[in-house]
Amino acid sequence: MRFSQFLPLFVLLFATTTPAFAQHRILAQAPGKLLVIEKDGSVSWEMPWTSTHDLHRVDDDHIMAIRGPGEVCIINMKDKKVTWSYRAGKMNGNEGKRVEVHAVQPLAGGNVMIAESGPARMIEVDKDGKIVKKIDFVIDKPNAHSDTRLARKTAADTYLVAHENDGKVREYDEQGSIIWEYAVPMFDKEPKGGHGPEAFGNQLFTAIRLKNGNTLIGGGNGHCILEVNHDKEIVWEVHQKDLPGIVLAWVTTVDVLDNGHYLIGNCHAGEGQPVLIELDPKTKKVVWQLDAYKTVGNDCSNTLVLE
Repeated sequence: MRFSQFLPLFVLLFATTTPAFAQHRILAQAPGKLLVIEKDGSVSWEMPWTSTHDLHRVDDDHIMAIRGPGEVCIINMKDKKVTWSYRAGKMNGNEGKRVEVHAVQPLAGGNVMIAESGPARMIEVDKDGKIVKKIDFVIDKPNAHSDTRLARKTAADTYLVAHENDGKVREYDEQGSIIWEYAVPMFDKEPKGGHGPEAFGNQLFTAIRLKNGNTLIGGGNGHCILEVNHDKEIVWEVHQKDLPGIVLAWVTTVDVLDNGHYLIGNCHAGEGQPVLIELDPKTKKVVWQLDAYKTVGNDCSNTLVLE
């Protein structure tokens, strides 16, 4: 029998056993630098930078990142120059206070949202650094390092905040009132210190609002991703060892790609584990992963898709 007669069967077997891997161009934070990882795994751009807990694209040429404990910067990627900055510890009543910033967001119209840990407040500032809006956070366990991790202004003009040290997501309206709150569960486990796979807690990192109105949570040292509805019921979840061959450690960022897949940050997971995971939420199958330990080390908390 000629090979051509086997060809249809060969094509069928190949199509059903080879996954269609998605590939992404990624801006990543690594110890001491920012860098761009191309689809083939090569590094095409990098610049010295202190660690940051949030990254945004402002336009085709500019990104937003946090430098040090509390300086919000816009960077021109072409010449690697900072074109705008806001020093949270030196402005708007924060002089002499301990201030850390772990969440920022460029807003329509040019203003910038900044979550200030320590002062425990959310502010929006204009290009001159003037506060145009302010709300105060409710904090159970105040700590300038961990009052907040990521925070986002929603399409409904509310603020969804991951209060890391409290282990809670709180949603604030524009007047600063809490309109929704969710305490991340411990799942009947005892807390264990640390950041790696051996740790455990409910110190979440991310909370984003989905189009269906539910909230998707990156569970931090709880090694999980949770989708929670308005009634605070878990309607979808992935835990530490649910994905074959992958061990979740400090689950940081969670994003929804244009194709509906979830992009999950997996920090402090160690060598041999991916720092980014693309997951089809319908099947819970991994369709792509970024194994970049040699490039970004064990402390890559934040990434950004540049496509």
